[in-house]
Amino acid sequence: MSLGHQNPRRWLILLAVMLAFMPVVLDMTILHIAVPTLTQALGASNNQVLWIIDIYPLLMAGLLVPMGTLADRVGNRRILLIGLVIFATASTLAAFAPTAQMLIGARVLLAVGGSMIMPCVLGIIRRAFEDDTERGIALGLWGTVGAAGAAVGPLAGGALLEHFWWGSVFLINLPVMFVVAPACWLLLPRHEQTTSGRWAIGQALLLVLGVVAVVYAAKAGFGDKQPLTIVLLSLTFGVAMLALFIRKQLHASVPMLDLSLFAHPAIVAGIIMAVVASGALAGVELTLAQELQYVLDKTPLQAGLFMLPIMAAAAVGGPVAGWLSARYGLRLVASLSLAIAALSLGWLATENFHAQGLIITVLLIMLGLALSIGLTASSIAIMGSVDASKGGAAGSLEATGYELGTGLGITLFGVFMSVVYQHNLSIPVGLSSNVASQAANSMGDTYLAAQQLADDQAAALIAAGKAAFSATHSVLLMTTATLIACLSVIVFFLLARMSRGPSSS
Repeated sequence: MSLGHQNPRRWLILLAVMLAFMPVVLDMTILHIAVPTLTQALGASNNQVLWIIDIYPLLMAGLLVPMGTLADRVGNRRILLIGLVIFATASTLAAFAPTAQMLIGARVLLAVGGSMIMPCVLGIIRRAFEDDTERGIALGLWGTVGAAGAAVGPLAGGALLEHFWWGSVFLINLPVMFVVAPACWLLLPRHEQTTSGRWAIGQALLLVLGVVAVVYAAKAGFGDKQPLTIVLLSLTFGVAMLALFIRKQLHASVPMLDLSLFAHPAIVAGIIMAVVASGALAGVELTLAQELQYVLDKTPLQAGLFMLPIMAAAAVGGPVAGWLSARYGLRLVASLSLAIAALSLGWLATENFHAQGLIITVLLIMLGLALSIGLTASSIAIMGSVDASKGGAAGSLEATGYELGTGLGITLFGVFMSVVYQHNLSIPVGLSSNVASQAANSMGDTYLAAQQLADDQAAALIAAGKAAFSATHSVLLMTTATLIACLSVIVFFLLARMSRGPSSS
């Protein structure tokens, strides 16, 4: 049963599902600003911190598509309500988690709830608005909420941590859920048109297991110094799971992700841009949040305000990308946006953050705008290369690319940062081998190690850590700038066959 174009409740429904969507988006970025605070509160190691942050997008990457198909089978209303309950429960567990391991478990549950909410929100909007013009307005408002949620995440996190403990960044979800769940229960229709067919949860689990095992191997090998046997076993298992997943996608009559779309060079370019741009945005945010608080001694709120330009610029990049692509051609816009992002990152790597001037704010705006335009250009490239009949499959591939890029970006930035930090840290003389080993893992571990020392030793260790982190952050940004610059050239050639305008292939 469709809600109908004339249904007077459709705008109330839109308001309810947008509110449901907001906490899911907030949880993508709000935690970045809380990393130093929760690291000290839970005594979390660098690896545990990375798992706390990136387990959410990594699981979302594997679960978004199957949860969307499950909603098609049993109804958006039912799956959305279950997702809201799970998300609220997980938020409560996360807020009061006594250990890092418990917080990781709560973040797993948050990802399950979030992956149920996100596809249902879009499905409900599509069905609630039958008029094309109204649907376009509704989807535009939904997109604005998503961009705004990601933009205010660090600021909201900083404001909460200014007055409350770290768990407050999760408890903020509860008032929204208490309003949204009853509203959706009352407003959404009890009867929906559903589809039949198999639910490909097995394929999704293969993807999740493969990605998590490969990520674990990277973290265990570089960050945790686990035995080589464990690293190789994890890597082999992960690669085997991913190979099995790819094999099933290529041979399944109804694959979870249609990998045959990779035959289009423009789609290859689009997915690469989606993964790299979303990964770079997440990784840079995480690096800045730690630099600002650990090294520059800014409060969480000050750090959130410092990072606001990059997020606000990212929020407005989408409409700009569409207009530019239509006017100047996708190939030029996509490759140039990546080149500008690379230039901004390279320039930021040389700046002294201790003396924040106008130039740093301008560079952050340029970076956020360029990466956001790159993300939207990736969507235009993907959707412009397939027939309308394959739009859903291409959209699923793109959404998975975004989430995977975010998770992998945090992993790679974190692991790379740990390796470079260890190389740059000059341990003060007189420290025990255990304390020195802990301090060398990350800036957060350095602060934890310093708590075990006398005041003068602690001050010397933290000063050494700050110097090492500043050097690490410069190397990290410059390396990322070089990679994105290379990507801009690759994208320029991959999009050679696409003519001016977003809809040609």
